[in-house]
Amino acid sequence: MQGRGLPFRVATLLTGLLECLGFAGVLFGWTSLVFVFKKQHYFEELCEPDAGSLGNATGLDGCPRWKRLPWTDCRAQDEQFSLIFTLASFMNNFMTFPMGYIFDRFKTTVARLIAIFLYTSATLTIAFTSTDTAVLLFLAMPMLAVGGILFLITNLQIGNLFGKHRSTIITMYNGAFDSSSAVFLIIKLLYDRASIKASFIFISVCSAWHVGRTLLLMPRGHIPYPLPADYRYGLCSEDSPQEEDKKAVGSKKLELQSEEFLSPKKETPGQQQAPSSFWSHAFSQRFAWHVVWLSVIQLWHYLFIGTLNSLLNNLASKDSALVSTYTNAFAVTQFFGVLCAPWNGLLMDRLKHKYQEEAKKTGAPAEAAALRSAVPSLALTSLLCLGFAVCASVPVLPLQYATFILQVVSRSFLYGCNAAFLTLAFPSEHFGKLFGLVMALSAVVSLLQFPLFTLIKGPLQDDPLYVNLMLVLLTLLTFIHPFRVDRECQRKASPAAGQAPEVLTAGCGESFTPWRATVRTDGGLHCLVCAGHPGAFTLLRLERSLAPCGPWGGA
Repeated sequence: MQGRGLPFRVATLLTGLLECLGFAGVLFGWTSLVFVFKKQHYFEELCEPDAGSLGNATGLDGCPRWKRLPWTDCRAQDEQFSLIFTLASFMNNFMTFPMGYIFDRFKTTVARLIAIFLYTSATLTIAFTSTDTAVLLFLAMPMLAVGGILFLITNLQIGNLFGKHRSTIITMYNGAFDSSSAVFLIIKLLYDRASIKASFIFISVCSAWHVGRTLLLMPRGHIPYPLPADYRYGLCSEDSPQEEDKKAVGSKKLELQSEEFLSPKKETPGQQQAPSSFWSHAFSQRFAWHVVWLSVIQLWHYLFIGTLNSLLNNLASKDSALVSTYTNAFAVTQFFGVLCAPWNGLLMDRLKHKYQEEAKKTGAPAEAAALRSAVPSLALTSLLCLGFAVCASVPVLPLQYATFILQVVSRSFLYGCNAAFLTLAFPSEHFGKLFGLVMALSAVVSLLQFPLFTLIKGPLQDDPLYVNLMLVLLTLLTFIHPFRVDRECQRKASPAAGQAPEVLTAGCGESFTPWRATVRTDGGLHCLVCAGHPGAFTLLRLERSLAPCGPWGGA
């Protein structure tokens, strides 16, 4: 068996899709799992009975009766579940940076074995937790998140096997990561027939499949892009990891010619750009506004997922059956993330092709045309988040169906747009570091979800109106990012973009005293224009023409 055949590559693609769909992002089905944990009375000892609503505090079974009353105050229990999700979602993002380094430094096999160890340890820990050991969830859920994100990182390179379909596969895998949250819905639905212990033991046993896939269907090193003609991978490949790396290095020489998707650059004649440092991009306004854009939208999603069970209980007046129905509806909508995500990539690809064709006709820089294709996607993602935020802020239970739909579409657009923008806006040699940095910084912002939840449950007495209004206003700030990028693209595409002012001395005609003049671009030609005489005509034109350039303000 050799990794060069199309059937072998298709097997790698499909099993990678299954891995992302069934395992990588299950953390974000947290709402379904919280419902099960509450059924098993996890952290229920933190609930406080409402003394005014209780008769006898002890039932015939010897258990405190307040545990079964719908009007029991369980805010402390909800805070524990919210804190667990906050820590897990923080680790999911923050650990992207070190996990990416491990993947780059130690290659695919080592990274995947670490992912399998973390993931299996987490699922076994969850399987054997009980009411008395529920605190172990604080360890298990972050491990589950880190193992899952490492599965995704190692699978994204599979897109390199399919050349021109690379972007589609990458966005599809990101969508599958979002859709995997439906796995916890399946566990919830099976809860009456199979215990949570049995469900997580089954997931743990699947680690044998992960190991087999790592050895048989994945490279030991990295999958290069562009792909060499004789590239082979997998257990039966004759290439050693060192030989795979040599091919990867060789393919990088072709990348500058064939991978125009990654920050194409167009230099003006006689002008060379010095290599830019990582920190010059990390401290740029473009990157800073992108961090704001990602952090605000992501905070909305994390806060919504982490507090949804509490929100539904309040809106449904603690009707357990109604809460279960809406929880199931939310989990089902999450499954469609894998179908929504590729549309964002398709939108960007088509706009990029369109703008680059226009740039060829007008002579505008190809870099500006490529970056401009990200603007509609950035703006659309912000608009979807705004709609989702407004619906989530309205305390009407049936409206939450629309909230669920907008949430899954917005989230499926968010991460694909994030990765695509970074590839377009910054040099490819800094992509990995910038991607890890933006995820780590957004993870720090995501920690705000727990104090916000505590604020809602405490001083605001379960009324999230003021918190929601504040977050809606913050969401409006995200529209600044696409606006700034669009303005920047317009400046770069303008005729005078990138033309350094050159100061010369020239006469402005017989009736004028000589003035200092600057070179500007007029209709693609360089003209000598008299400074201080806006209405003056110049008598000099560069590029072998002596005809007047026209007035200062004219074309």
